[in-house]
Amino acid sequence: MFYPLKLILMPVLLGYSLGLHDLIVSSVELTVHVGDSALLGCVFQSPEEKHVTKVDWMFSSGEHVEDSYVLFYYANISVPVGRFQNRVRLVGDVSHHDGSLLLQNVEEADQGNYTCEIRFKMESLVFKKAVVLHVLPEEPKELMVHVGDSTRMGCVFHSTEENHMTRVDWMFSSGEHAKEEVVLRYYPKLKTPMGYPQNWGRFQNRVNLVGDTSRNDGSMVLHGVKESDGGNYTCSIHLGNLTFRKTTVLHVILKEPRTLVTPGTFGPEILGGHQLVIIVGIVCATILLLPVLILIVKRTFGNKSAVTSTTLVKSLENTTKTHPEKHIYSSITTQEVIEEESSGKSEATYMIMHPVWPSLSSAPTSPSDQKSAGGMSRTEQAF
Repeated sequence: MFYPLKLILMPVLLGYSLGLHDLIVSSVELTVHVGDSALLGCVFQSPEEKHVTKVDWMFSSGEHVEDSYVLFYYANISVPVGRFQNRVRLVGDVSHHDGSLLLQNVEEADQGNYTCEIRFKMESLVFKKAVVLHVLPEEPKELMVHVGDSTRMGCVFHSTEENHMTRVDWMFSSGEHAKEEVVLRYYPKLKTPMGYPQNWGRFQNRVNLVGDTSRNDGSMVLHGVKESDGGNYTCSIHLGNLTFRKTTVLHVILKEPRTLVTPGTFGPEILGGHQLVIIVGIVCATILLLPVLILIVKRTFGNKSAVTSTTLVKSLENTTKTHPEKHIYSSITTQEVIEEESSGKSEATYMIMHPVWPSLSSAPTSPSDQKSAGGMSRTEQAF
């Protein structure tokens, strides 16, 4: 009676005990830029042939955040889930225990922890691998370069797996409907860059592969940029059946020639919006400040006229002071006349002063200088 029950419970208990020994590989870290693609590897190395029944990819943005599904594979069907639905796909060969995931157009919100789980048929052993993804700001997709300069164009395929790159191609197109030209080709087995054909063309001897190909880096440098080099440069990194592409737009800036500028070379020019705003502002400011300037000028000239009149008055006063009234004295020699008088006394000798009359602007003379009523000066003195 209890025998069938024992047969049912034994596989369950055995599966539970084996589940405690899940094979967990230490996590790896990968750094990408916004807009790039990333290959999250999940490969189980085993000499034995095992049949994979299920592959799950889970995502968590933090330690205490619940995991969410990114993609799951079951019964030969791969199903992306949620916000990753149009940006992820299973690129690994499941028949060879490879459940690698390709994440395209990486967003800032994609930063976090990704966990891969691979389950095998008739086995309770679960293979797990964790990938920590770091997301950096987007690299510029357009470059501005002057004629004659050199520029570096980046092309890196981010992957947790190594030695996947089998070929690198750089193509150029001057426009949307223009024919593409081969700029550079690189084959890791030959370990030498080749142009098209045989390193010919207008890019000959002007391009170099500078990326670390062992890390899926196919970046190149273009030397001696020409005006005709402006356009779209597309890099293709091949990893077996998987191809990663990145396009960079190159704008070439012409160097202005140093020529003498004469007045005749200036032609009619239409002012832009900013120039009109500046001119209108200057005119308005001039109109507002004009009354103030007039008032300042009037006050300035008023002060100058007042100062001038004061200076004239002072100069007249100084002139008056420097030319005081002058008196002309004339001496009259007197001769001693001896008259025969009975009294025996000599006549008196007189000195007469002839004054020069002051001008009308001069101050009045003091009363002591005025003449007496008889017309004789009071300074007359007899000896």
